[in-house]
Amino acid sequence: MKVLILGAGDLGTEAGLRFIAAGHDVTAWRRRTELLPGSFTTQRVDLGDARSPLPIIDPATDVVVFTPAASERSEEGYRRTYLSAAMRVLAALERDHVSPKRFLLVSSTAVYGEATGGWVDEATPVSPPSPTAQVLAETEALVLERAATPLILRLSGIYGPGRLRLVTQVRNGTARASRDKVWTNRIHRDDAAAAIVHLCTMPKPAHELYLGVDHEPADLADVQRFIADSLNLPAPEEISAPANRSSDKRVSNARLLETGFNFAYPSYREGYASVLAGEGVRHP
Repeated sequence: MKVLILGAGDLGTEAGLRFIAAGHDVTAWRRRTELLPGSFTTQRVDLGDARSPLPIIDPATDVVVFTPAASERSEEGYRRTYLSAAMRVLAALERDHVSPKRFLLVSSTAVYGEATGGWVDEATPVSPPSPTAQVLAETEALVLERAATPLILRLSGIYGPGRLRLVTQVRNGTARASRDKVWTNRIHRDDAAAAIVHLCTMPKPAHELYLGVDHEPADLADVQRFIADSLNLPAPEEISAPANRSSDKRVSNARLLETGFNFAYPSYREGYASVLAGEGVRHP
């Protein structure tokens, strides 16, 4: 099977390595191809530069995985990286008469507006709470409309090797734990990459949308305390105000589990134990 990965950063590279390990051929597009593994066929491409024409796409391409990562958290940055780039890629597929069996867009659970601790799943209407989330929703709608065989994978709270924001906050004493429960959702980078491969290689999925989160929505304070205990450090100072009320929701992974997907890190406990043990590497 021939796989084209667009925007092969940390997550896309890990997914590509897993495709390779499963016996598939991988071509990856990104600006700095020198950072990609030697097992990939590479093309130096800036998907966000509308002035630069996209390369010819191999007509034998079976799977396209679009894993963009905006370099800035602004509406304009997201439009360049997600919506405009997706338009260009879909136009290039039409230009080259390529009809992949799967076109998978990696999106985010940020498109949900729920912020009161409630549950959300694939049937929950999107209500983007920010301009960047609105761009993600527009990109999803574009892919669902124009890709022949679209798949949307909404991920939440990716962490893993080299993604140490919470760990660093606990270590340097700047972490603050809310006395009010604040639900958070996350997925280890390796499980996110494995889910991409799983959805792209399994028999035709029953749905076009899946949520990628681990089994256990968790109170952010519990995660902070787990990290502190693991490092033999004092628990973070408690504060009255919620730490991040805008993302206070519980996300269900039931539909992904129904496909037979198995998590290597079913909760933050296994995942952060691996991170703190120094397992794995973050791809540049």
